[in-house]
Amino acid sequence: MTKDENPRIPAGWIGGFAESDERFAYPTRDLGSLDMLKNMDNIGLLQRQQAILWPEFSWNTKPNAADPKRCFQMFAPDISRVGYTDQGRVYSIICPQQGVESPSLGSINVEITVTGQRGWVDEDTQALACDMSVEARVWFGHGYHENNTVKLLWRVIDGLGHEFPISKDKAIVVSTHEPGHPDQPIFQLSKGETSRFDAPAFARHADEAWSVGHIEVEVGAIKQSSSPVANEFNRLLMEVLNMSSGNMLKEGNVLTWNVWVNHPELVDQEEWQEHAEKWRKSIDVNHISPERWVSPARFHDGTLLPAPKDLVAREVAKIHDFRESVTKNAYRNGDGLRQRLINRLRRTVS
Repeated sequence: MTKDENPRIPAGWIGGFAESDERFAYPTRDLGSLDMLKNMDNIGLLQRQQAILWPEFSWNTKPNAADPKRCFQMFAPDISRVGYTDQGRVYSIICPQQGVESPSLGSINVEITVTGQRGWVDEDTQALACDMSVEARVWFGHGYHENNTVKLLWRVIDGLGHEFPISKDKAIVVSTHEPGHPDQPIFQLSKGETSRFDAPAFARHADEAWSVGHIEVEVGAIKQSSSPVANEFNRLLMEVLNMSSGNMLKEGNVLTWNVWVNHPELVDQEEWQEHAEKWRKSIDVNHISPERWVSPARFHDGTLLPAPKDLVAREVAKIHDFRESVTKNAYRNGDGLRQRLINRLRRTVS
């Protein structure tokens, strides 16, 4: 539906920011003259928004293989938004979250966290152009405390004096960058669908969305902490996540998503602040947003991404390797309390 045909689009659109600098225009769309802004610093300037109701992600489940087996999944909708002024300057972008289940470690949350953004929206042409920098954040979701293995791992790591990724503010942080350019953390949100692949019908929303843009980002390395034990555990958790999710955040893989947005709406700045704060800390129970269906990961023909048949055994093996590594370090460097904690861990997941 076009702008003129949609009676729900509110009055007040002025436009003009997209045309304020000739460098902003497609096909080159150079936004380098704008500062990269933090998401929460300019909420008071937001006047209009477009909700990303259909964040359709895609990645290769077997990267670098002859048959990479691309899959598709819609992340939790009704979280993501693009916020901008009546003139069309973008000042905030909220990105979506998703969850993955591990048989051994419970539920794991994944969020694409925006660390910087700049850009424009043009309601007259239904186009947008933004630059972004993001980090992937990974932490244990609702129900982690009900898992005996996780509870014991938590006590052990807590006893050793290390943080455990039990919330977003303690999350594992995975860097990202422009595909093929690890020294460039800024990448583009551009108009239209990606040309990297043809999306299947179930991952397209041309009949219901206002417009669409696309993003492509390469997964980088896990950001290291000062603790070797914490780094070892984070590596374990990421390996478990990638086994369960089809290598979604495997280093070197390219994560692509088509951003299907709803029609423009007015911004209630207080509601925007509350919305951002709600999702800043955690995703809702069971990895869903209110009243919205979240799709499973599927291949192009619609078949579901299968869990590896030996997933539990592989997870247990990785937990065993971590246990042995921590045991050696604790006996080499730890005191009696640490040794007792490690002994308890050694009796778990055998």
